[in-house]
Amino acid sequence: MGRTYQALVWGAPRVARGVVDAPIGRDPRSRTRMAVVDRGKPARTHWEVVERLPGATLLSCKLESGRTHQIRVHLQSIGLPLVGDPVYRVGAKSHAPAALLGDFRRQALHAARLELEHPRTGVAMRWDSPLPADFRALLARLRAAS
Repeated sequence: MGRTYQALVWGAPRVARGVVDAPIGRDPRSRTRMAVVDRGKPARTHWEVVERLPGATLLSCKLESGRTHQIRVHLQSIGLPLVGDPVYRVGAKSHAPAALLGDFRRQALHAARLELEHPRTGVAMRWDSPLPADFRALLARLRAAS
């Protein structure tokens, strides 16, 4: 099974692609959050820069595992929190003016592709989902600001 997400993050990674291979479990300081913790379950997220924008970067993320809040936790752990994430934005500093966010009031994370092998027929199947209108509008505002 393959899952690919589009994620808009605050900041800019120094490299074009990377892998976060870090265990995820309950945050010992806040039971409602997940965190990278030594005794967590194994989790691996591959990420790649799609586009660099003013104060933010659009990434493509592929999961090898499926832990709760995996992308949010992994990206925050490397200093790239999701735009619009109220839970995992700790330490996030926006380099983009707040006006650019407009009416975008959610996490900038989108499930772009799902791939699997049909359990009965063995046929490879794939579903693609375009970015929603609010996400596209946010990207357009950021592009216009550059």
